[in-house]
Amino acid sequence: MGQLSKKYWNMDVEPLLNTPEIRERQKGMLPRAIRYCYENVPFERRRMDAAGVKPEDIRSFGDFQRALKPVGQAEFREVFEEFELDMDKVWLHLFGKDRMDDMFLLTTTSGTTGVPTPYPVFHKTTETMAELFGRIGWRAGMRPGDKLAVGFGLSMHAAGTPHLFWYKRSHGVTLIPIGAEAGTERILTYMKLFKATMFSGTPSLALHLIERAPEVLGGPIKNLGLKTLLLGAEPGAGIPEVRSRLENEYGAKVFDIGAGYGVSCDHPEYQGMHWIADDHCMYELIDPETREPVPLTHGAIGQACFTPLEPESGIFFHHLRFTLSDIHQVFTDPCPCGLSGFRYKIVGRADDMLKVKGTPVYPAAIQGVINGFVPRITGAFRIVLTEKPPRVVPPLKLKVEFGETVREADLPGLEREIVEKMHHMLHMRPAITWLKPFALERASKKTQLLEKQYEQ
Repeated sequence: MGQLSKKYWNMDVEPLLNTPEIRERQKGMLPRAIRYCYENVPFERRRMDAAGVKPEDIRSFGDFQRALKPVGQAEFREVFEEFELDMDKVWLHLFGKDRMDDMFLLTTTSGTTGVPTPYPVFHKTTETMAELFGRIGWRAGMRPGDKLAVGFGLSMHAAGTPHLFWYKRSHGVTLIPIGAEAGTERILTYMKLFKATMFSGTPSLALHLIERAPEVLGGPIKNLGLKTLLLGAEPGAGIPEVRSRLENEYGAKVFDIGAGYGVSCDHPEYQGMHWIADDHCMYELIDPETREPVPLTHGAIGQACFTPLEPESGIFFHHLRFTLSDIHQVFTDPCPCGLSGFRYKIVGRADDMLKVKGTPVYPAAIQGVINGFVPRITGAFRIVLTEKPPRVVPPLKLKVEFGETVREADLPGLEREIVEKMHHMLHMRPAITWLKPFALERASKKTQLLEKQYEQ
């Protein structure tokens, strides 16, 4: 029983997270990681040569930040174009021969911004990822005897098939790889049939399953008896209104995961995700517009960047100062839950930011306000853009579904409430077009909250 009651999955490392001792360890590992990338990865060697630096010139983390600009999808897109989508050449350039010889699984992001980001998985990857997700699962209450239903996309999706390797050290845990492609009816049916105790997937899918459960299961989603939801790949589980709705409907605890190596705790109020990978990956913030470093202080907001400290292991962030374009807010003070690791929450995505009268507004913030009015509205909505963002000519246009029990005569009053709440929380007054319940398409993966009419 002693092992099952331990505080952390890794009692040697996790107590040291976010401490001066682990920072010193990172400083010792970084030079080797830089040299490995220079000597083995053409993409990285070209970056450093273009900057006029060699690995030996980088003697501190400050030198590192000054020498190399962050990279992400835009730089990958340039590589795709340079090699004319000859993917063998692309992979070799981006990842290097040694790692490509070790590759056994190829996945990507969902490609919501147009170009999927490649996430190859290497043999050396699996042990590191199994360790990190052992930490995540343990903090989320995963124990022997649990059955985890995987609802992320299994077709090329970076959050799907790798589950089969992520939790391989979690002995006694059974994975049920259903996949988002199976559709909501099968997902619900299989979870009931195989008596799943935990579910992993997107918040969008978890919300959609609530709507389908009465029809498919003959009762509310709570009847499945799930104890835990592990949700990620998009904002939602960290939005208080969405989180509260999910926990009430499922009768389960909701844990936010992803956008890095993190997992939220079970404190009654959302505290952000605890970063659990200080010994494997360096985390930093940059200003999304100037790309300059942002000090990692309590409450700081910036675009997250990641640098692998063991790049030959090929954990999902393969490149130096790699960014997913997510905007994070970090919290470095101790968490009231008592667990280690600084915390971060997703504010939005740099490429999804809208500016209304000069004020930054993120879709995730709008989603939070909208879900505060459920069940008078279904929670489904779209942001209608008639011009290319980020600038939005006010008012911001929203399509919102009203709830099944709401009369059309009630809509003007409900609209006034939503607009006033938006003004109070987000400093803007939207124009709302009302839609009947279930008029908007539901997503089994990520919901596209932006309706880009300017592209039509």
